[in-house]
Amino acid sequence: MQTPDHDLTEHCIDSQTIASGGMLTVKRDQVRLPNGHTSQREYVTHPGAVLVVPILPNGNIVLEKQFRYPLHQVFIELPAGKIDAGEDTLVTGKRELEEETGYTASHWVSLGYQHPCIGYSNEVIHTYLAHGLIAGEHFRDDDESLIVFEESLANCLSMTQAGEITDGKTIIALFLTEKYLALNPNLLQSE
Repeated sequence: MQTPDHDLTEHCIDSQTIASGGMLTVKRDQVRLPNGHTSQREYVTHPGAVLVVPILPNGNIVLEKQFRYPLHQVFIELPAGKIDAGEDTLVTGKRELEEETGYTASHWVSLGYQHPCIGYSNEVIHTYLAHGLIAGEHFRDDDESLIVFEESLANCLSMTQAGEITDGKTIIALFLTEKYLALNPNLLQSE
């Protein structure tokens, strides 16, 4: 059944910054709803991020273990980081991959983007698959502590099903990678 086209846009009447930090800002807006009523929306503004799926010549995926303070636990994730102001997303991906893992890549493929928290944030995460990896030295920030390791894609997907990988952006990127590799089975043969 098709839904009739109605304008669902909510229009900002007034905007207020509740809190502002180094990366995030919390806003509270008064909005006019499509039906003419007013309401309030609280949300977090975020500069955006890039996530990289690094694939080694043997087909394994480079992953990280990292402590995430808001949940007070160690998570398994793919390399990722925030976009600096005015920075191209591919530049961010290349910078974050090398900074966190020490790897550089000769081939990059965009797998699209995702909006992970549409109910309370404007964050967008761009996802790239990187292959033709060359190992080097990482240059992590002073406040970054992580362990870099590799797993097969099949093991990564099993870890997701078993609840060992619970990071949403990583799960989505692994499924995108699985689909991309199914359509491009010869991707790594030239490496």
